[in-house]
Amino acid sequence: MTLIQIIGITLAGLILGVLIGFWTRKKIVESQFDSIKNYSKKIINEAHRNAKNLKKEAMLKAKDTLYQMKLDFENETKEKRAQVQAQERRLFHKEENLDKKISQYEQKEQKLSKRESGIEQIEGELNKSQLRYQELMDRQRQELERVAGISSKEAKGLLIISMESEAKHDAAKLIRKIENEAREAADRKTKEILALAVKRYAGDYVTEKTVSVVNLPNEEMKGRIIGREGRNIRAIEAATGIDVIIDDTPEAVILSGFNPVRRQVAKISLERLIDDGRIHPARIEEIVEKVSKEIEASIKEAGEQATFDMGVHGIHGEIVKLIGRLKYRSSYAQNVLQHSKEVGFLCGIMSAELGLNVKRAKRAGLLHDIGKAVDHEVEGPHAVIGADLARKYGEKNHVVHAIAAHHEEIPPESPLAVLVQAADTLSGARPGARQEMLESYVKRLEDLERIAMSFNGVTKSYAIQAGREIRIMVEGKVVDDDQSFLLCKDISKKIEKELVYPGQIRVTVIRETRAVEYAK
Repeated sequence: MTLIQIIGITLAGLILGVLIGFWTRKKIVESQFDSIKNYSKKIINEAHRNAKNLKKEAMLKAKDTLYQMKLDFENETKEKRAQVQAQERRLFHKEENLDKKISQYEQKEQKLSKRESGIEQIEGELNKSQLRYQELMDRQRQELERVAGISSKEAKGLLIISMESEAKHDAAKLIRKIENEAREAADRKTKEILALAVKRYAGDYVTEKTVSVVNLPNEEMKGRIIGREGRNIRAIEAATGIDVIIDDTPEAVILSGFNPVRRQVAKISLERLIDDGRIHPARIEEIVEKVSKEIEASIKEAGEQATFDMGVHGIHGEIVKLIGRLKYRSSYAQNVLQHSKEVGFLCGIMSAELGLNVKRAKRAGLLHDIGKAVDHEVEGPHAVIGADLARKYGEKNHVVHAIAAHHEEIPPESPLAVLVQAADTLSGARPGARQEMLESYVKRLEDLERIAMSFNGVTKSYAIQAGREIRIMVEGKVVDDDQSFLLCKDISKKIEKELVYPGQIRVTVIRETRAVEYAK
């Protein structure tokens, strides 16, 4: 077989294979198309069946929903119809009741009209009877006046005057008897209580001076305290607020100032500077600052110790500091902190005897002079200042009132206020408790009486209560009530202008014609 024949046979086989493959592929494609067509028809038929089923289900659900809505509407309609019927029944019953009430009111009106007519008849008869009775009384009165010889008004006046005079006389005797018995009993009981309080409490007293003296080791120290061109002494005065007086007093320097706490700070600071030997402005400021902190701590400690000794608790921290500051305050050379503790103890003793609250009395007695801790900084009487401070820091009203009334800036209105007054007087009046130069004391009393006697109409004047009060008697014919008030003010102004005194002075002007009574 030749090559050409082989190539021909091969080409013929290839062509035949291509034709057979094309025919086979065509058959396969046709069969696939038929299968796809059949599957599509099947899907379409299933979709039609599903759509019909969904439509049926939707129709059924719609019918069910419509039926349910119909039922709900019918039920709601029935309920509303029942409510309307119930309201109609209630309205009907109310109408029936109103008709009954109207008929009852009509019957009552008829009865009232009948009664009114009967009452009018009775009133007419009564008026006639009263007229007849009045005529009869007038005749009898005229007959009595003719027989007695005086009118009825005069007879009434005489009877009333006689009854008033008799009643006043009996009442005056009864009042005088009750007053005498009460005064005797009160005096006896008061003396017993005061004597017991004084006997049970016997405290120490401390004597202090109004200025502080610092002792020096030698006279050369004065020059070092003054410093170059006075810079040291100016630094001390600026840091402490106290005047440093350097005079001819041998080996001593005097510190003068109104504030006792600052004076104590200046004294301790100067003593430490002298011991240290280094005296210059920077060291002065350092020492003063350190001593001030120590003094503040000691003030707080003294206040806490005082409250602990008195057994009173719950006092505000600022009040405790004020109590401690009283340690450096003196009144007539009596230490005010010691005086306050004495008053607290005395108030407790007397309140126990009277059956009052002992702790409350001790609290009021301890706090009664806290105004003196700041009276050099705030204007006004120390009792009023102390009451304002106590009120500010939460003290009770009865304690505040007792503080304000212990020098009668306001009238005492409670037994506690009177107890504080009595204890304050006892503490200050004890022998040796307070010291004052006799000459200055007598001179102040004489000056008070002299100023009072210098005014026209004054007949007598008496300085009492250690010069804290002056009572002035005036002539009633020369000075009337209105002029007495003006006279009191004029005397007070003249005393303020001409005299120097601690605290305040009460001026009382009394006319000769006066009535005295005590409200209890």
